[in-house]
Amino acid sequence: MKTEQIFFHQLIMLYRPFEHRLNEILNENNLYRAQWTILFYLYHHGPATSVMIAQYLSVEKPTVARTFKGLTVEGYVQPIVGKDRREKLMQLTDLGKETYENVRISMDEFEQSILGDIATTELETMINTMKKIRKNIIK
Repeated sequence: MKTEQIFFHQLIMLYRPFEHRLNEILNENNLYRAQWTILFYLYHHGPATSVMIAQYLSVEKPTVARTFKGLTVEGYVQPIVGKDRREKLMQLTDLGKETYENVRISMDEFEQSILGDIATTELETMINTMKKIRKNIIK
């Protein structure tokens, strides 16, 4: 078997159990992955439009708009006016920040449990490799 085939097979084998455990943690906090990803983005990057989030996640704008709607109903995000009055930015509310920080504790524990014996230099190499692969996929 070619190295590339082994790499992508291992990626698939990693993804399923990771996604399963991630969903368990998020479900305990009444969130799903798309919501968590947007909370993560807004927490670390600040207010954003649906278009900005859609580009970042490589998904369609209506998908992000639906997720924003659910997050708004839950009180995690709120709209603010951007530079252009037509531009609708979304930002985290205090509840959204608090929720992110609380869930982040469980996520940190989970991530540490699966990465505990991997050196920081190995992680940095993998991160850079994943960025390159993503760039090749979306170009």
